[in-house]
Amino acid sequence: MRRLSFVTVSLFLLIGCNREINNTIKIAGKAQGTTYHITYLAGIESNYRESIDSIFTTIDQSLSTYVPGSIISRINKNDSTVIADEYFTEVFNKSMEVSATTNGLFDVTVAPIINAYGFGFTKKGKVTASLIDSLLPFIGYKKVNLVDKKVQKESPNVMLDFNAIAQGYTVDVLAKFLESKAVSNYMVEVGGELRAKGKNLGDSIWTVGIEQPVEDATNGTTLNIKIKLKDKALATSGNYKKFYVEDGKKYSHIINPYTGYPAKNSLLSATVIADDCMTADAYATSFMVMGLEKSKQFLSEHKELKLEVIFIYDENGVWKRYSSKIFKENEELIY
Repeated sequence: MRRLSFVTVSLFLLIGCNREINNTIKIAGKAQGTTYHITYLAGIESNYRESIDSIFTTIDQSLSTYVPGSIISRINKNDSTVIADEYFTEVFNKSMEVSATTNGLFDVTVAPIINAYGFGFTKKGKVTASLIDSLLPFIGYKKVNLVDKKVQKESPNVMLDFNAIAQGYTVDVLAKFLESKAVSNYMVEVGGELRAKGKNLGDSIWTVGIEQPVEDATNGTTLNIKIKLKDKALATSGNYKKFYVEDGKKYSHIINPYTGYPAKNSLLSATVIADDCMTADAYATSFMVMGLEKSKQFLSEHKELKLEVIFIYDENGVWKRYSSKIFKENEELIY
């Protein structure tokens, strides 16, 4: 799964006493086309790098469209013998849930159009209105089902792409792995998506620094936000990093499933805090498609989701931010 991160994450670890009780273990590397950083408190002998590397590999074998023999790749090739594993099943079910809640604005069947624009797992072609029109009949979350661990597609041209949710899910899997090893204090970050539990060695709640760079250095001051995370997950999606300009037009990787074209609105980035990172990841993408006002309306109508957000948006050339109430109470802005 390759996806550019839209935030630069700095982990602020406040080291204190109690070294005789716990050790801070840090594991970092590259996976899924990005970097990862994992910090946790445990005995000095509890270095799980080998197991963590194995988890990345196993997830990619299930969910990565860049691995030719992965479960999702075989499904996209209409291999009728494929049996969905636990990873695929959990991500598929959550994707369908978010799709239903957002009325299809989050949709993992948008893969053919993602590919057409050159952001997917095939080579980019010439994007024309007729091409998009020809692909739209194969887009729609209701065109695919999972029955008895087998994917049923309305058409063989329907394809899946989990890149808008799988990285957050990976964070959750790694977090659960640490918890299975009796680790109750950790920070897991993959490509800017992260999840934290407990406290650091200084007995303080984990703090994450989010730097949101401007698209053009002349556009104003970089926005920096420091946030305390208490047993929560965070994910950010944005349209100002992964894009290209062709024939004078800007094409972003965030596609509106209804139109088949990149989402165009004033929203530049959406950061979501939720109980799990898979949920935060999916809704961060959803809000980028909705735009600022529709996202605010959605949040007011779906308080049961318990999502906290911070939106960066463009208002007549000036970058501004909107944040939810609880998020506002827990953040420390640094300009």
